[in-house]
Amino acid sequence: MEMDETQHSSHIDAPGLVFSFFLKYAMLLTMKVLGIESSCDETACAIVEDGKKIYSNVVATQIPFHQIYKGVVPEIASRKHAEWILPVVRQALAEANMTMDDVDAVAATNRPGLMGSLLVGLTFGKTLAWATGKPFIAVNHMLGHLYAAHLQNDIPYPYLGLLVSGGHSIIAKVNGFDDLEILGTTMDDSVGEAFDKVAKYYGLGYPGGVIIDKLAHEGDPKAFTFPVPKLDKRGEHRYDVSFSGLKTAVIHQADQFLNKGYENTKENICASFQETACRTLTSRLFRAIDDTGLKTVVAGGGVAANSRLRALLAERTDIQCIFPPLKLCGDNGAMIAGVAYHFLARGDRSGWNTSACARIPQFKRGLANLEAFGRR
Repeated sequence: MEMDETQHSSHIDAPGLVFSFFLKYAMLLTMKVLGIESSCDETACAIVEDGKKIYSNVVATQIPFHQIYKGVVPEIASRKHAEWILPVVRQALAEANMTMDDVDAVAATNRPGLMGSLLVGLTFGKTLAWATGKPFIAVNHMLGHLYAAHLQNDIPYPYLGLLVSGGHSIIAKVNGFDDLEILGTTMDDSVGEAFDKVAKYYGLGYPGGVIIDKLAHEGDPKAFTFPVPKLDKRGEHRYDVSFSGLKTAVIHQADQFLNKGYENTKENICASFQETACRTLTSRLFRAIDDTGLKTVVAGGGVAANSRLRALLAERTDIQCIFPPLKLCGDNGAMIAGVAYHFLARGDRSGWNTSACARIPQFKRGLANLEAFGRR
């Protein structure tokens, strides 16, 4: 399954041929890409050379503005992006000691994410590219997360990708920077969403993933035996995950799963919930490893920073698991600029009419099923 095949033009035209000629010549030198990320609640911009060297990586977080609501408010997010996008881009250029004359191309996230947030970064990126005469590339946000580990590692294809974030839980065979075979996805909630909702219910704060991870170190993962989803191990759901049942059990039925001799404390709840959630992910991933024979796993997304998930994967000594550095696990512009470089190197570019898309059905089994029944 080739990603973004509708986003990058391949028609033959005179300007396109001229662009491709000069692009191939330029690739003999170096290419600096300015990448913009605004899919959720971080306004980010980075400048990356040849998909590797990070000159600047600026991330303006909106967490203080959403904390009082214990979750991201889309309207606030899009308004903050509109307010911050220009100063963030200016700061990225300043930290790189560059002007737009030194930049060779512009890239921006266009899918998936919050529609209002996406449109701010995408519109700004296209306008900046058009006004300065630079080629433009629209980037799938999840390809960016998967590429984050490549920024500091030379990773050969194919490998298994584990994409875990506030919006997605994906296990895929990765054949190239834009070629993913989706093996498993979530049937309902993403793992990051489950973390945030559990944290919200118990009044732990926002963002929930970081707080639960911290509290879990003070609790006992054996205190509760929370249920795991019973999906078909032999059919089409062999690699799929589900977190809505676990979330419901932790929020509304915790007492039923408390083991004798343990106390019902927030620390124990966090430890037991985190253990169940992470083992749900790794059990499906380990199935994919055994079935495909691939021994390299590349993780990406905000939940890739979770300490228990990293520890569980480290227990498998027969595989190589590569994580991005913590600062590149969350949303950032460097991953967008990095993957955009490879589209440009192939001669791709995105049209000025490229739009944003909030969802990709293949990335969530439930959405794909709704599309199949004509309910989307």
